Amino acid sequence: MSLSPAELEARLRLHALPGLGPRRHRRLLEAFASASAALSAPAAAWRALGLPAECAEARRSAEVRQQSALALAWLEEPRRQLLVLGEPAYPALLAELDDAPPLLFVEGDPTLLERPQLAMVGSRRASKPGLDTARAFARHLAGAGFVVTSGLALGIDGAAHQGALDAGGRTVAVLGTGLKRLYPARHERLSAEILAGGGALVSELPLDCPPQASNFPRRNRIISGLSLGVLVVEASPSSGSLITARLAAEQGREVYAIPGSIHHPGARGCHQLIRDGATLVESVEHILEALRGWQNLAPAPQPSAPADERHPLLALLHAAPQTSEELALASGWPLARVLATLTELELDGAVAREGSRWLGRAG
Repeated sequence: MSLSPAELEARLRLHALPGLGPRRHRRLLEAFASASAALSAPAAAWRALGLPAECAEARRSAEVRQQSALALAWLEEPRRQLLVLGEPAYPALLAELDDAPPLLFVEGDPTLLERPQLAMVGSRRASKPGLDTARAFARHLAGAGFVVTSGLALGIDGAAHQGALDAGGRTVAVLGTGLKRLYPARHERLSAEILAGGGALVSELPLDCPPQASNFPRRNRIISGLSLGVLVVEASPSSGSLITARLAAEQGREVYAIPGSIHHPGARGCHQLIRDGATLVESVEHILEALRGWQNLAPAPQPSAPADERHPLLALLHAAPQTSEELALASGWPLARVLATLTELELDGAVAREGSRWLGRAG
């Protein structure tokens, strides 16, 4: 980082000010050329820029100084970095946004933020088939060389992160809290697995910022801004995932949506996106075809074992079409495992569904 220690501390103090969002932060730096000069400027100069009085008053407070000291101490630990807008290490795609975060706290591998990323989002209360689909798509995308980016939320987000890890791929979690206040607590283990797997946790918020409802829609612009496109797996019309999709479209990113049953409320948000112009996705290949030029990686090697040996369900389906329930009875597998495997096989093009029955596809 080319910033001096004094300027870095000043940037962190600006970042800690209440009511000073990305656009106001940028306005100050453009007016005074540095954070150090901005903090030293008279309050009248801040008011002349249209900044709230509380910002000017709080800049010398003990609380703001404490916040910057906490951040500097946090940065002393291994695998922790601060990415500053305008510095070379800052992700280029995100820097294109008018409201790009002035600072990004990163734990893990910050270079992932410059690699081709696909965002996956969806309902926190996702159905079992939706979770299976998210996990399977994430496995295939990670296997194709993409970083899978999501928001660490329950439901589809968690399934997407886990699917990427299952494939030995990399995944980035963008938090709506500070990195010292992981949320939800149920995903503390998942966040540790993301880091252990070579991934990264990212937040623009002060390190000890607790969960606040207004911060989660705000972080969605980072999820989409880092990514080449956003895939919505399952979402109701009121889901925050649709906010991410809208932001992605405004940012010039691709928007993909997986359709579902007209009787399932969790499919209605995806159907709305498709009506509004999102690309309807039925297989990972639909996404890979659109983004082939970004992969710059060889296709993931495929196992050489015969299909029936790798997936016992295929032997049953090649003998005769069967329903999911019939396959569970014939194989002795739990129905949930059968459904998850069928989703994988369908994504591989090995099986197809006709009505309520599954068929094995030749070759």
